[in-house]
Amino acid sequence: MSTEASTAEAPDAYQTLLEKIQRISNVQNAAGVLSWDQQVMMPDEGTPARSKQLSALSAVSHDLLVDDEIGDLLDELEESDLDDEQTAVVREVRREYEREVRVPTDLVEEISATSSEALPAWKEAKAEDDFSKFAPTLEKLVDLKQQYAEHIDPDRDPYEVLFEDFEPCLPLSQAEEILEEVKETLVPMIDEIRESDVDLAVDAFEGTFPEEEQDELVRDALDTLGYPWERGRLDVAPHPFSTGTTFDARVTTRFDESDPLGALLSTVHEFGHATYTLGLPDEHYGTPLGQSRDLSVHESQSRLWENHVGRSRAFWELFLPTFTDHFPETEGVSVEDAYEAANQVYEDNLIRVEADELTYHLHIVIRFEIERELVSGDLDVEDVPETWNDKYEEYLGIRPETDTEGCLQDIHWSYGNFGYFPTYSLGSVMAAQLYAAAEAEIGDLDAQISEGDFEALHEWLTENVHRHGQRYETNELVTQATGEEFTADYFLDYVTEKYGALYDLESVDSA
Repeated sequence: MSTEASTAEAPDAYQTLLEKIQRISNVQNAAGVLSWDQQVMMPDEGTPARSKQLSALSAVSHDLLVDDEIGDLLDELEESDLDDEQTAVVREVRREYEREVRVPTDLVEEISATSSEALPAWKEAKAEDDFSKFAPTLEKLVDLKQQYAEHIDPDRDPYEVLFEDFEPCLPLSQAEEILEEVKETLVPMIDEIRESDVDLAVDAFEGTFPEEEQDELVRDALDTLGYPWERGRLDVAPHPFSTGTTFDARVTTRFDESDPLGALLSTVHEFGHATYTLGLPDEHYGTPLGQSRDLSVHESQSRLWENHVGRSRAFWELFLPTFTDHFPETEGVSVEDAYEAANQVYEDNLIRVEADELTYHLHIVIRFEIERELVSGDLDVEDVPETWNDKYEEYLGIRPETDTEGCLQDIHWSYGNFGYFPTYSLGSVMAAQLYAAAEAEIGDLDAQISEGDFEALHEWLTENVHRHGQRYETNELVTQATGEEFTADYFLDYVTEKYGALYDLESVDSA
């Protein structure tokens, strides 16, 4: 094919590809709304129908993607003279096509149906503190995802294949290297913190805080941060999450009447996810250029808002009066008290979503190690509770007494999402690098946050991260945004400085 012919024909082929991909995206987004409904609003007895609905949509999406015409269009466009954006779209569609075309439709349907049925099984098992009620479904999901990975690439580590569903651009080896750096720094730091005699204001928000008033509080927090209600909503779910599109990005939270900080920081976290989704370009909706890069980048946005904003002194200078308006009994709490309470390192917390900023990553490491062993076949499902408890005792010095506060606490495995957990820590590491770059360019972010001015930070993140969609792969996106390669250095410096000051650590003072 001549260059002239290639250039002339590319627009038609490219437009045809876009139309097909947009149809697939719409099917997937419709499934996303049904999944949101299942977690938030669906009647308890709705599962049999919902599992069939989601399974059907999953099969339709799969069949549309692996259609021979998609393959032909991709081959034609590989020989065409494309601009950078078109090249990125073709690259991303090909990545998905080449994975999906190897997986039989009936397996895709079975995974979707089993995942949908697993959700109520997980809820029941968690409510009744009985892992055995979830174990058969989990065992089936592990088997199905092993089959899925083998179809995609029988010669590779199946966990590596599954990890690419959530982080397709970072090699697992790079992720493991970053996780190891984080663990090597945090384990001795946490030990030193536990030996510290510094007395933080950990009881600043002790008491009973009614759910109805907490709901008003977190809505005020979303208003403060700039959540556009015309494109979103807030609901309650057993496990907080955010989902949607650039036109409709919804957040959920959950409430514990003894822990108002839990709901507040969870809501700020999910706001970070939503603001990324909402920052994607409207004009590219339904194409890779209008879709988030991956879960590591997505998590960087939620962790940035939760930790670098929501846990900062500056935020509490701004938001403490609002908190006190809702709960007058906290009137004596100072900004410093609130800051210390929001950043305390727990000695006995078993729950990942309630973890502090440091021990959180050991919760992730535990899940990462267990799911790797499950997928590789080195750990039987029936042994998960004991292995989980042993690792908590080894890494955190605490041991769950129940399955509910142990291996049943997370929703992820009920969806068959093996390979998801590492993206949480990767996102935290990325968040620190992005925030440092934003502050270097914008100036004193703390001053702006304390005044309730989030516009410059929103704009920087939209300009450097959100608007690109999947134009860049992960490492290139970080380099484009920060001017440096993706590194754990900024995160390690951030936590060392912050927690060294909070707990007066000798290792930091002597550094």
